[in-house]
Amino acid sequence: MLLKVNSKGLYCAKADVYIDPWRPVKKALITHGHADHMRWGNQQYLCHTDTVPVLKVRLGADVVYQSVGYNEPVTINGVSFSFHPAGHILGSSQIRVEYKGEVWVVTGDYKLLPDGLSPEFEPVRCHHFITESTFGLPIYQFESPLTIFDDISNWWQENREQQRATVICCYSLGKAQSILNYFKETEERVFLHGAVANLNDAFRENGYHFIGSRIAADQKKEDFRQALIIAPPSALGTPWMRKFGDYRTAMCSGWMQLRGMRRRRGVDKGFVFSDHCDFNSLNAAVKMSEAENIYITHGYELQYAQWLREAYGLNAQIMKTLYNDTETEEL
Repeated sequence: MLLKVNSKGLYCAKADVYIDPWRPVKKALITHGHADHMRWGNQQYLCHTDTVPVLKVRLGADVVYQSVGYNEPVTINGVSFSFHPAGHILGSSQIRVEYKGEVWVVTGDYKLLPDGLSPEFEPVRCHHFITESTFGLPIYQFESPLTIFDDISNWWQENREQQRATVICCYSLGKAQSILNYFKETEERVFLHGAVANLNDAFRENGYHFIGSRIAADQKKEDFRQALIIAPPSALGTPWMRKFGDYRTAMCSGWMQLRGMRRRRGVDKGFVFSDHCDFNSLNAAVKMSEAENIYITHGYELQYAQWLREAYGLNAQIMKTLYNDTETEEL
């Protein structure tokens, strides 16, 4: 097999490189900047250009890296690698690996529904397709992120009419930028948790500019009345939230589709917004790959592999990795 999992990660022995390793290695190819896929300690990193700002924030400016654009092949020891849009977040990539006519695709994390910011998913034909299965059950059916953003806008308007602040809790990397991009024309006040502001500042080096002001320690409660605040889920229930006075909270996650999840997270509102595929999108991606061999990583691996075998007659098997599907990523 061209790609195999060992104790350090997904390994290509022919090129002596790893893709998204979970232990330090000599050379790592990175699908995207979330912490379970881009870890500290590798000697060299190869990633998409838009992942570089995240790499610098998370791992430090002294990290040795090489960046490439989409569809720019890189040959390592006779093996061809190329990065293709995954639709997950800025810079997220599927990595295509080819050696002597055998083609593998590592999707990392991905989604097919456009969010208005991330480059849209690009189908890549292959013989072997490695896919996540975070939402690999039929119960997960997501609406367009743009529809969800409309819902967020309407809820924010309701809170403004009641003189309340609106706190949206979501990934600092990915969802936060997509939401801010949707509201880029707003004339209302928007404030950012430091984790979100740090990433937005970093993305400027690649020409991305997002609305919102970093929250200062000395700001008054009055400053936040009727405002929109973007914060990571870790801010919920902390003393930091007291500064907003009268406010309402919402969580953006695919898990909000589950009955009772909003209550367990202690928020007023749940928006079903994920940067992963729902069940139908997973099936569509598998079909578009035209691969006969499907490897299922984190999520509902057992159930989704069985579905692909029974529904489509594919050689679907579980590939055990250390990636996660919590949707509570923090920086």
